[in-house]
Amino acid sequence: MKTAIRYYSRGGNTEKLAKAISEAIGVDALTTDTPLTEDVDVLFLGSSVYAYGVDDSVKDFIAGIDVKVGKVVNFSTAALIKSTYKQVGKLLEEKGITLAKEEFYCRGSFGPMHKGKPDQDDLKSAAEFARKIINEQ
Repeated sequence: MKTAIRYYSRGGNTEKLAKAISEAIGVDALTTDTPLTEDVDVLFLGSSVYAYGVDDSVKDFIAGIDVKVGKVVNFSTAALIKSTYKQVGKLLEEKGITLAKEEFYCRGSFGPMHKGKPDQDDLKSAAEFARKIINEQ
């Protein structure tokens, strides 16, 4: 099974999750600046919420997917609103790409809000989540 990890992180919160997932499943976590160059069965896609939306780099990454993707597993952080699941799902639907029902979300620190998040417990949970997704394939 071919798996890839792509993420966008402005403040480092989503990058922490991407690295935890990477270590858990043994796949390099690359930024959304790195396009997919081959078909994948599972794509872990990480993003965050900026001004109530996903960053343009995530939108551009999704728009640029020109290989077969079995399914995308969303993971995200946010300080104010819950996850990027719906927004990413809408973008993927436009491309005809399946978004898995499972997702991983946790709070991310932003200024004084949610200091220290994601914390070690969040990173451990992200790793367990990724292993479970891979083991179910």
